[in-house]
Amino acid sequence: MLQEHVPDLGKFVEPDRVRREVYVDPRIFELEMQRIHERYWIYCGHESQVPKPGDYYTVQIGRQPMLMVRGRDGKVHVLYNRCPHRGNMMCGDRHGNAGEFFRCSYHAWTFQHDGALRSIPMMESGYAGTRYGKHNPDCSMKKAARVESYRGFVFASLAAEGPTLLEFLGESRIAFDDMCDRAPGGEVEIVPNCFRVVQHSNWKIFLENQLDALHPSVVHQSTGRAAMEVENLIRKQTGQAPLSYHMLSAFAAVTIEKWDGFQTLNYPYGHCILTGYMGLRPKDPDTLAYEKVMQKAYGKQRMEEILGVNIHHVLIYPGLSVQSALQQLRAVRPLGVDRTLTEIWHFRLKGAPEAIYRRSLAYYNLVNSPATLINADDLENFWKCHQGLSSDGGDWVSFGRHFGRDLEKPGRVETGPNMGTSEAPMRNQMKAWARYMRARA
Repeated sequence: MLQEHVPDLGKFVEPDRVRREVYVDPRIFELEMQRIHERYWIYCGHESQVPKPGDYYTVQIGRQPMLMVRGRDGKVHVLYNRCPHRGNMMCGDRHGNAGEFFRCSYHAWTFQHDGALRSIPMMESGYAGTRYGKHNPDCSMKKAARVESYRGFVFASLAAEGPTLLEFLGESRIAFDDMCDRAPGGEVEIVPNCFRVVQHSNWKIFLENQLDALHPSVVHQSTGRAAMEVENLIRKQTGQAPLSYHMLSAFAAVTIEKWDGFQTLNYPYGHCILTGYMGLRPKDPDTLAYEKVMQKAYGKQRMEEILGVNIHHVLIYPGLSVQSALQQLRAVRPLGVDRTLTEIWHFRLKGAPEAIYRRSLAYYNLVNSPATLINADDLENFWKCHQGLSSDGGDWVSFGRHFGRDLEKPGRVETGPNMGTSEAPMRNQMKAWARYMRARA
């Protein structure tokens, strides 16, 4: 019924513009959940979130409440957070440990960590001769159709068929390689708590903003200028300023012209990479100590290759934004056509000095926490965009910046020289969106 009432979605996306209904029509949002978020690979969490058997974390995949749980077999499973008896959610807490098994709080059905039925109260007296019992797979908790992990990052797909995780990630897997390789131990572990932000706007507005290289010099300029004034004052008084001030002043120092010197690489599934890592590699004692540990772990040549990776941001469509050099990612969970949850997670580099973790934590708190001026700038614009798109002020959203100048390469589309502020990532995302939405279950 839903599909019959939605017009031909192919007409909603043109190479350089998109109809506003794509962002504000609840019927289209429902189809997105069916055809994108509940079909392709969605990030669930990191294996270090569930280190012990029975440890679980709740996660939303499309409209589906799910559980990521460590089984007694050591494997990470992803299950629907639903008892097969009467539909009660198995776990109401965000995370915890289930103990030896899951137990439904309503009628005490119990399940193994992999979802297999363990016991039903009154199994013999109440269910003898019925279809209900261990012989019936419908009496076990339902599993995600596919679960795969790459370098400790767990993804699930609710569709039985489709590309493998590696096929889906393609070149965007560099986000995880870059983050893990920066650890002397070659692995990262999650910092247990995350920032959770509910944005009153459509999920696609957030994703489009992540690789919009023009907006930082406009939206965040006032914050950058204020930080730069204080930074310069401290430097004048003491001879040097803490590196943390540069984390904010960079938004004023990096001009539109400098952003144009960056480049985006855009891939068929909607993934995008923004090159041009903004971070400095200072020669302070903390950095030198880190380099010493890295050189011991990898050798000098490999260390230089790792620390020289030139990536600012990787977007893995439709629900993940990774800043690998800053040890963080943002997972996107659509809640409604005008409500989006973002989870902002931070990671430790195993084997790296504590000072390096503290430096990245400062960036995490100063730039990406819900309390920062940077985040507030973005959230206001996301809300204003959605409000404007909900009006009758126009039918189209424009993605025309540097349109027609993209460079078609095998397997990807690159922005042209000195066109880093191109809207190519938005065009690429909407091209992928249209392809996903044309597919049928």
